Amino acid sequence: MIIGPRGNGSVAATEFVGCKSAMSVVGVSARGQVPPFYVMRILEAVAHRRASGLPVYDLTAGQPSTPAPAQVRAEAHHVLDADRIGYTGALGLPVLRAAIAAHYRRTYGIGVQPGDVAVSTGSSGAFLLAFLAAFEPGDVVVVAQPGYPAYRNMLTALGCTVIAMPCGPETRFQPTIRMLDALDAVPAGLVLASPANPTGSMVPPDELAAISRWCDDHGTRLVSDEIYHGICYTQSPGCAWATSRRSIVVNSFSKYYSMTGWRLGWLLMPPELADSVDRLAGNFALCPPTLAQHAAVRAFEAYRELDDNVRRYRENRDLLLARLPGVGIDKIAPADGAFYLYADVSRYTEDSQSWVAKLLTDVGVAVVPGIDFDPVNGGRFIRMSYAGDTAEIAQAVDILGDWLS
Repeated sequence: MIIGPRGNGSVAATEFVGCKSAMSVVGVSARGQVPPFYVMRILEAVAHRRASGLPVYDLTAGQPSTPAPAQVRAEAHHVLDADRIGYTGALGLPVLRAAIAAHYRRTYGIGVQPGDVAVSTGSSGAFLLAFLAAFEPGDVVVVAQPGYPAYRNMLTALGCTVIAMPCGPETRFQPTIRMLDALDAVPAGLVLASPANPTGSMVPPDELAAISRWCDDHGTRLVSDEIYHGICYTQSPGCAWATSRRSIVVNSFSKYYSMTGWRLGWLLMPPELADSVDRLAGNFALCPPTLAQHAAVRAFEAYRELDDNVRRYRENRDLLLARLPGVGIDKIAPADGAFYLYADVSRYTEDSQSWVAKLLTDVGVAVVPGIDFDPVNGGRFIRMSYAGDTAEIAQAVDILGDWLS
């Protein structure tokens, strides 16, 4: 429920709290009455249009269009034939935790031990474990707006007070230390994503280090969403653990590793949270998906194939950045990484939800309304995914241009 603005004037923030409202239903927990993920309605409309035999040019999906790497699929077949696929430890297979730790040493030069790693059921499971272990009901946690809606909805359902911090073009759609200093009170937590969904914008490594130090100095727990690491175009990403071992790092096999449906993620745990995460993980899920864990060990041998995917994303990104201004969409967030463009379409509409529905109905081009990511200003924005086929994306731009003109 939106309660109103918060801040001292230099930073306007919006507070979301998980309290009962007039819309609560007797016998139904208010915690379950978080906003829906509106993009699911677009996906349902896309599926219905396809089932009707009508053409669709799909720029919605927040997932790779490529399968898991060949080594991963081969290992899954082998394990499926050779292993009984029983439970593992609550925090994952030791061999996978060791492989993830080695990835950090190799990629970032950071000393991570297998015991620092908790494997989870997707990054969604990692965020749930992180939020439960780090925050109490009523704690104030800051998230960027626009931002991934599951952050605020999950935190709200857990009883936290979520401060949605508006981040626009002037800060490259990312929070800054000046904005944190301008808050009325020091928050218990900050969720920061780089590269971010929906904008694709990144926080430079030195700035991430400065924000990490600010959080440590103020007793704020930083939760660093790094699930799009590996899919970066303008700069190398920084890892929060390079500066602060009090921060929580969340990553996933879904995006760069092209394994969305395998439902496997991980987090790097500060030592003081390790026992809590272990207890929570064992009670909530027993263990992450076993077959996916065995197969994912081989993902760290597949960089060549995975980097080929990223080269295609870059081509698609460059195509959209070159051609969208020519059809009248020229206000685009910095597309530093991930596989999204977040575009201002306010010259055409203030209601992007209705606008994208009409675009799909009229000509079959499917994009996502910004309302999911920004309940306040999202009616002026759309998100376009370029994880798909290059030819289909090019055709979508042609059709979009004709429709707009």
